[in-house]
Amino acid sequence: MCQSGSEPTLFRGVSFAGMRGQFGRNRGSACSGIYNDYVNLIQGCGKKNRELLKLDDEQLAVLVFKVKPEPLKEGRYVDLQARMEYFSNELKKPKTTKQVLWEEYIAEVPDGYSRSQFCEHLCRYLNSRKAVMHFEHDPGDLTEFDFAGDPLYYVDMETGELIKCPVLVCRLPCSAYTYTEALASQRREHLIAALGRAFIYFGGVTREVKTDNMKQIVTKANRYEPRFDVLAEQWALHYDTNLTATRVKKPRDKAGVESGVNTTYYRIYAPLRNKTFFNLAELNQAISQENEKLNRQHFQGLDYSRYDKFTSLEKPCLRPLPETAFVIKNSQSAKVGPNYHVKLSEDDHFYSVPDKYITHQVVIIYDTDNVEIYLANHHRIACHKRDYRKRGYTTLVEHMPPAHRYYHVQKGWNQEYFLDKAGLIGENTLAAMKVMLSQKIIVEHAYQSCKGTLRLVDKYGQQRLEAACGRALLGSKISYTLLSNILSRNLDRAPLQTNIEYNIPEHGNLRGSHAYE
Repeated sequence: MCQSGSEPTLFRGVSFAGMRGQFGRNRGSACSGIYNDYVNLIQGCGKKNRELLKLDDEQLAVLVFKVKPEPLKEGRYVDLQARMEYFSNELKKPKTTKQVLWEEYIAEVPDGYSRSQFCEHLCRYLNSRKAVMHFEHDPGDLTEFDFAGDPLYYVDMETGELIKCPVLVCRLPCSAYTYTEALASQRREHLIAALGRAFIYFGGVTREVKTDNMKQIVTKANRYEPRFDVLAEQWALHYDTNLTATRVKKPRDKAGVESGVNTTYYRIYAPLRNKTFFNLAELNQAISQENEKLNRQHFQGLDYSRYDKFTSLEKPCLRPLPETAFVIKNSQSAKVGPNYHVKLSEDDHFYSVPDKYITHQVVIIYDTDNVEIYLANHHRIACHKRDYRKRGYTTLVEHMPPAHRYYHVQKGWNQEYFLDKAGLIGENTLAAMKVMLSQKIIVEHAYQSCKGTLRLVDKYGQQRLEAACGRALLGSKISYTLLSNILSRNLDRAPLQTNIEYNIPEHGNLRGSHAYE
């Protein structure tokens, strides 16, 4: 029960219209309850009820509560407010700034507001017209997607170059469930493939997919009937969904994913800021882990997460996925060069084919992951994983001619290779190989000698090479030439002389112990 004498501000929520009705019904009678305070205030204002009933709420408030009426606006303020709609429209034009508008204003109204006050009033006017509407999205109804403004990077192991990767964010606005992936580029084929992977992550398809007029998807922007790329329409048909686009320069039309991009900066970019990655797959694995943490963490102040809301509310409403993913296939004609490689022009990358097809015309069929090369009769002669390195080469050893294959094998030589090969021949050959490798300051310089030694097996056999190495180990140095001479002269078959007697004949140059006295 409200007590008499309470502060009048406690009852300002009671309308004066209601008071009029009350006074009209109870003239001359005492009011009880909360109206007692109003009665006392009204009686103290010195006006009769008939006069008070003719006043509006604002006039009553000034009279009863002693509210000071708003001061009259000065002439320049009224003039500036009358110009605000014009200024607002002018700011939408390119290259127009507040500074330019103020200069035009002050030239027309010399005693007008200063620049700072002009900008203050203009900002207040613009902010008062930025009303935001809240939308309730139906579960399973919409997927919004957009590229984050900032990319992520990985380091190319071969060149040390930082490779920039655009980041795609897909979001279900009903549950805020989010999918994030770094792409090789923003090209159409990478974007469409990533959208398919987003649906796989969600476990179903929404009835509608919304973009912001990105050129990879929308060929002609229109508020009512945007025109989409043919491949994008085929993708939507494959997944049984409907493509839509926002109005031009209206990011709030997809406010859910705009908020999702901002959340991605704090919850995915920030934890990865001090980590280094060496390929796109490694980068995406780290993104996936942080994305899962984001979806599983509870909303602030709530006892459930994005994942909880998605699984309980939205996932049952998704349409089923198609049996196969949508794959974009492209084709290109090419001629096999003398280096038995063909060039995929889109990536400026070279892929090998068997050397016997040099100068042949071929057709390259490729998608985001694979590159296949066919002859004119549709016979496939090569298949590679797609590589996006510019001016790079992808080569299979089996495509090389014998000489090139030998050079390729030679590039992989090391000490372990030669020691393993020598150990298969015998203990003497292994010991001799160790000596040969230890005789060079730069061990790679001994590889040719070691290779020649192993090839002696082809001519003389393992037993003879083993015997030759046993004889060579009695000396201080071992080389391919030494072993070859032993074998060519059949010295490996000659018995070893273990006891050699030296008989020096007498002659005049001999000196005895007396010569040193």
